[in-house]
Amino acid sequence: MLRKSTPALTRRGMLLGAAGLSLASGPALAKADLMMPGMTGFKRFKIGNFDVVTLMAGHEKNDAPHDTFGRNISDEAFAAASDAARIPAHWAQTFFTPTLVNTGEALVLFDTGPKPAGTVRALETAGYFVEDIDVVVLTHMHIDHIGGLHGPNSVTFPNARYVCGSMEFDAWDDTGSDVFDRTILPLKPEIEFVAEGDTVVPGITAIEAFGHTLGHMMFMVESTGEHLLLAADFACHHVWSLAYPDWEMRLDEDKEQAAKTRRAVLEMLASDKIPFIGYHMPWPSVGYVDRLKDGRFHYVPESYQLLG
Repeated sequence: MLRKSTPALTRRGMLLGAAGLSLASGPALAKADLMMPGMTGFKRFKIGNFDVVTLMAGHEKNDAPHDTFGRNISDEAFAAASDAARIPAHWAQTFFTPTLVNTGEALVLFDTGPKPAGTVRALETAGYFVEDIDVVVLTHMHIDHIGGLHGPNSVTFPNARYVCGSMEFDAWDDTGSDVFDRTILPLKPEIEFVAEGDTVVPGITAIEAFGHTLGHMMFMVESTGEHLLLAADFACHHVWSLAYPDWEMRLDEDKEQAAKTRRAVLEMLASDKIPFIGYHMPWPSVGYVDRLKDGRFHYVPESYQLLG
């Protein structure tokens, strides 16, 4: 017995059907105003018993990304890799993402954003105040990580103690950097210095990840057997440095060591399936790493895995 055929479901047919429905649905609604693109100010999730909050301290456009990333490859190779990843080669969006960890005993802020206003605004949107912060951890001394330490007339986090890597402090102390001298040296009496394996507070451990700066640090968060790596700037773009760890990045102070560190950290994240927060990863800056067969890596944004 032959069945009666039905019309093929096509995109054109669906659009025409939708148009017919809208015409028959009644009077038109008022038009909404067009708005600029926007992003939320924070993302909160759990690692074990800890609250973790990524904070949107700011973002900026880079109109010449190949001047920063992939400086050891051709324009053609850079453009091809960008096209394969479905991102433009001629501009990029850079995100600044301090992270807050509430262990239940201490409220720990990792990095402070380029300026106080953006970080304070994100903190308050998430339900916290600058007076609540117990510890401020500085992963390294680039201005977009330490610029939020001081307001116009006082320190931004009045009740906090400060933590940074001993090698990072010493390296910058030797350079005569004006930003370091103005921003960090006044806090020296209050800074606690850490090295590989040291504990910031119970559940947060320092990891040396040198290369981006001479004393660049990461921090592992662990609670009830769950882990999260606060990876700072070991990789500063989800394609141009994470997917291609051997590509040179202009701001890496020791480019050879930075590439070695990137590859080692990516291998660990892929093998152990640990989520990480990258300071400049696409907002809200939380994701995973997959290993590809050709020696490259792939960034996988977190969706809902950490919301349970």
